[in-house]
Amino acid sequence: MFKKILVANRGEIAVRIIKSLKEMGITTVAVYSEADSGALHREIADESIFIGNSVPAESYLNQDKLIQVALDSGCDAIHPGYGFLSEKWEFNEKVRAAGLTFIGPKPEAMKLLGSKVQSRIKMIEAGVPVCPGMKGSSTDINEFIAAANEIGFPVLVKASDGGGGKGMRVVWNADDLQASVEAAMRESISAFGSDVIFLEKYIESPRHIEFQVAGDKFGDAVHFYERECSIQRRHQKIIEETPSPILTPELRKKMGDTAVAVAKAANYDSVGTVEFLVDKNLNYYFLEVNARIQVEHPITEMTTGVDLVKLQVKLALGEQMPYKQEDIKQIGHSLECRIYAEDAENNFMPSPGKIHYFKEPTGLGVRYDNGVKSGFEVPIFYDPILAKLITFGENREDSRKKMIQALKDNVVMGVKTSIPYLVKILENEDYIAGNIDTGFLNTHTIQSKPTEELINMAKAFAIVADNNTKTNIAALNTKITESNPWLEIGKWEII
Repeated sequence: MFKKILVANRGEIAVRIIKSLKEMGITTVAVYSEADSGALHREIADESIFIGNSVPAESYLNQDKLIQVALDSGCDAIHPGYGFLSEKWEFNEKVRAAGLTFIGPKPEAMKLLGSKVQSRIKMIEAGVPVCPGMKGSSTDINEFIAAANEIGFPVLVKASDGGGGKGMRVVWNADDLQASVEAAMRESISAFGSDVIFLEKYIESPRHIEFQVAGDKFGDAVHFYERECSIQRRHQKIIEETPSPILTPELRKKMGDTAVAVAKAANYDSVGTVEFLVDKNLNYYFLEVNARIQVEHPITEMTTGVDLVKLQVKLALGEQMPYKQEDIKQIGHSLECRIYAEDAENNFMPSPGKIHYFKEPTGLGVRYDNGVKSGFEVPIFYDPILAKLITFGENREDSRKKMIQALKDNVVMGVKTSIPYLVKILENEDYIAGNIDTGFLNTHTIQSKPTEELINMAKAFAIVADNNTKTNIAALNTKITESNPWLEIGKWEII
């Protein structure tokens, strides 16, 4: 067993990883930047070490610095979490070359799966269904034109080394193709340092369904069922659930078997996620593999009882897969909502600032993976995710109702959050009926903005309710721009 592990990340995922490592009896080392000097993850770790300025390139993306800190502090391994360096095969190689263990798949698998073009070619060879499109990449516009004419519009231009919607363009007609290819190429170079792009058929109104997989160093692999991730804004997931309301038992087994085949084809030896698009006729197509722990992994843990972080660590140690496929059962239903510091009424702009008051929701079947606390200054330098709220119920409706109540009980004052927006999505009739796809937020009007009169009234009650706050009458006549006490102070009534 590892004796000491450096967690090369921040926020809620660093906290999540540290907790599981402590349960395993492993000493934990947190790293933090200048902006995270008051962060929760450094407080709960056994050790915390300053690694540089707030800019990611000088701290959480500084590969050599992280490795040196791990060596100097006597660590056996580095856990990258998600984001930052978690899918950088070059960092993976450097960690191993330094005599440390990288808690993730081998570099070769990560390199293969990190390229959408190369992984697409590999999956075609393995008989895995992929979207119709170019077999490889190109910089020749004539090849894009030929491919688009062959498969028909609309088409999707994608960056091979991209993610998060960057370097991606939907093209509806031939007149827009060249401009879209050139724009995608420029964006890919800027974001990923690569101009490798390709084209595939655009699946209209698909569902985004992924399967949690895990493989060991002996060639065994299993899946832990699916997660429905179709509620997205700007190609980023904000609500996930399992099981998917659309999958039949037969389709679930078929897709699960395909996901395992993908892991085996890539010689995958860690925890990861195989992502698919599912069209209106329930045809499914391989999308990509996330070669790391996934943001939404908790809902799989809630329905299977498996701690995926602990499994990830054991697989990195070289242990055999402790499960056979028939051993893995799924019960109940679980939902996850990502709590962001952002303004849903202003194109989801980040909302940095100080959290004046913070209260976690509690209750039976409620889990809260949190990375912040009262008094924490939400920085502008990183992804604005604050926490993940997870509920577990007997069925989808039970889990949904628990989630709505838990969201309303989650108090965050000082910054705008996505909480009111998430509540409105969960209350939408089409969402309740399971009629969702990746374009749901584009085709549904989700309004969560209360009137200014109600906001100011709530502000007044918030000030009166806080015995430690010096009443500022002028504040009552000030337009509220930073937070929304009407939705944040919890339950209250006029009597």
